[in-house]
Amino acid sequence: MAPMLDALERETGGPVVASIVWLHGLGADGHDFRELPELLGLGPGVRCVLPHAPVRPVTLNGGMVMRAWFDILGLAPEAPEDETGIRAAEAEVRALLERERARGSRAVLLGGFSQGGALALHTALRMATPLAGVAALSCWLPLAAQAPAEATEAGRSTPVWMAHGLGDEIVRLEWGQRACERLRALGCEVEWRTWPMGHVVSLEELQALGGWVRARLGL
Repeated sequence: MAPMLDALERETGGPVVASIVWLHGLGADGHDFRELPELLGLGPGVRCVLPHAPVRPVTLNGGMVMRAWFDILGLAPEAPEDETGIRAAEAEVRALLERERARGSRAVLLGGFSQGGALALHTALRMATPLAGVAALSCWLPLAAQAPAEATEAGRSTPVWMAHGLGDEIVRLEWGQRACERLRALGCEVEWRTWPMGHVVSLEELQALGGWVRARLGL
């Protein structure tokens, strides 16, 4: 069984009926999204679980040690991928999702930004039980070549909300577009949005996402 990740948790008051597990970007931690409940306009009954990625050296950044869900060997589509690390991170995220169900949440949504969004897409596609939804901001689809063989019926049926900055200088717009196209080819229902911004999260973006999240969680 995968170890349980350390996480910041925030509840919006009242009995918890739904959960969001949100994955931060490279070099950050769960505190980056501490205000997520307010930014998404969540009402009572929601627990936001904001895990902290393990600390590891990252090849892309010259071996610098930082929080990362898996190693990044390069950003270009043809760059090799840390498959072992991605699959280990998937198991860690699955453990968090399963714990939220065990704690009584009737609806569980997975989301993330950048590397966290990439891991969210990868994990959601392979779930045995469908999630309420998966939100993926400014990211790409890891292990895309394996996705057609590994995507489950539950994963293909999970609604997806993706957004990207038109001027993203880190994860290029076309990489996000390609991920969207691949998911749609697998039969996923994907809502795709763009904003005139770089590799950041904007207030307008989160407000738009909030309406979708509230609908997916039945709030």
